[in-house]
Amino acid sequence: MPTELWAVGIVVFAGLIGAFGPIFLKLGSAKVNRQLREQFKNHKLILGILIYCTAAAMFIPALKGGDLSVLYPLVSLSYVWVSILSILILKEKMNSTKWLGILLILIGVSLIGLGS
Repeated sequence: MPTELWAVGIVVFAGLIGAFGPIFLKLGSAKVNRQLREQFKNHKLILGILIYCTAAAMFIPALKGGDLSVLYPLVSLSYVWVSILSILILKEKMNSTKWLGILLILIGVSLIGLGS
C-alpha cells in the first residue's frame, strides 16, 4: 500500500507534539521524590505523560494511511524536535557531534521516504 501524505503529516505532527513530553518530564523531574503519592501532584510530570499518550493516540489513525515500515521511522524525527526544544526551552547546548547525529536522522528519514 502506498503511504499517503496525510498519514505522513499526522506522524510528523504527532512527533512534534510528543517532543514536548520529555521536555515537561525533565522540568517535572526536579520535584521527583520517592513518595509515589506526591508524583500525582507534580503537574509538569503529569503533563509530560499526557503529552506522550496524546502523541501515541494520534499515531494510531495514521497507520491506516500507509506502511508501518515508512511511517514508524518518521517517529525518529521526535529526537530532532526534542533537541531543538531542549535548546530553546531548557537552554541546553549542542555540540558538533550532536548536530551530526541530527543530520544523520534527517538523512535516514529522507532515504526511507524516497524508497517508498
